[in-house]
Amino acid sequence: MTQALYEAEGGAIRMALVGDTMLSRALQPYREPDYLALTELLRGSDVTFANLESTVRDTEEGTPNFTLGTPMTTPPLLLDDLKWMGIDIVSVANNHTTDYGVSGVLASIRHLERAGIPFSGAGRTLTQARKPAYFDSPAGRVAVISATSFYRPWNRAADSRPDSAGRPGINPLGFSTSHTIDDTALAALKRISDELGMTQERARHRGMFYSASEAPADDPDSIVLLGTRFRRGERFGTRTQVDAQDAEANLRWIREARKQADWVIFSFHNHEFGEAGRRTSLTEVELEETAEFAVQFAHAAIDAGAHVVAGHGPHLTMGAEIYNGCPIFYSLGNFVFQNETIAAFPAEAYGRFGLDVNATPSDFLDARTGNDTRGFPASREFWESCVAVCEFAGGALTAVRLHPLDLGHGRPRTQRGRPVLARGEQARRILARIARLSRPFGTQLEIEGDCGVIRLVA
Repeated sequence: MTQALYEAEGGAIRMALVGDTMLSRALQPYREPDYLALTELLRGSDVTFANLESTVRDTEEGTPNFTLGTPMTTPPLLLDDLKWMGIDIVSVANNHTTDYGVSGVLASIRHLERAGIPFSGAGRTLTQARKPAYFDSPAGRVAVISATSFYRPWNRAADSRPDSAGRPGINPLGFSTSHTIDDTALAALKRISDELGMTQERARHRGMFYSASEAPADDPDSIVLLGTRFRRGERFGTRTQVDAQDAEANLRWIREARKQADWVIFSFHNHEFGEAGRRTSLTEVELEETAEFAVQFAHAAIDAGAHVVAGHGPHLTMGAEIYNGCPIFYSLGNFVFQNETIAAFPAEAYGRFGLDVNATPSDFLDARTGNDTRGFPASREFWESCVAVCEFAGGALTAVRLHPLDLGHGRPRTQRGRPVLARGEQARRILARIARLSRPFGTQLEIEGDCGVIRLVA
């Protein structure tokens, strides 16, 4: 047998994966033992991945877009803190990369390039946004392809043509939603469409410059109303389906990455939930099923060559699945959650809550959360997450270890949002949620002390 020349030939690697990283404050000054233990865990892996959910910009770079969320911004100097903590490679395919428009996207690209942090999921053109980022680890070359299904249409990157420049933006993985309804409901929607002139409006659009998908024809068994298709069915239900062109483009780059790297991670940012709980859940915390299209595409990504799918977006932990011997994390939850300590909010954010020009950021945050009685501060699940460490040997996954994180729920705004390793009862509670949400996928998560373990059966 020929002796291995390179370490990568052994097919062994230790990957650490963390979720949404909304960074607005320094990470380096702190010294809590469980915080320093977390940094050592991240640094000790061969590669550590994070979703950088922010626009990296100086104050004069970019103009804020209108948003019902937080126009997230990270000062460029804090990229050094991410590197200090052990983050090696990031995704920027998410809705906050475009919070400051095209100029903000370009600023993020420039600052990440200057900091030497590989990134994927946004680019100066669509091709650049789709392409993998690469990180050379001791255990081999690691590729990350990143896409998001949560974006505004104008946030999609676009390719250039010989006679037209491209558009900077994110790598999209679009999807469509359709509802099945009974005969009575379909007849009522058709009547509403007729009586309010929507049917004729769609007919007029078909006679103009709209495409067939933008102004679809009605048929006896379905109707498109307010941008959503309703189909005749035996029961009420909701179906989501990935956009075929976006899917094939992303799969093509995953296949490319598999040829060009030893290890491939597909990063997927989405905010969409499945059908279960839609009619009964009062809060997002109670929505516990991943959208149908997200599960289907995660499987397709593995089939195309990804070793790991790292999901994030809902700001909550979701289930984990082992598919064809590869791990899929449908949401890793939050990692750094400092969206309450950014320096400024745009004028319309204050106006939404009846606040005038004299209001301060803390006034806005108090109004938005009802003094921490609603939204993210009101539910501890948004402040409890995990680090997923994937261990491979001989080219195959051998174990996944989930290390639970405490982000400081209930602490003052000045403190919460920075992760430390969770311990004791809290650690078991965090892991119990992930274990429960993973069981429908056939995943058995064993809780061993303050760690959850998924072992692969040979």
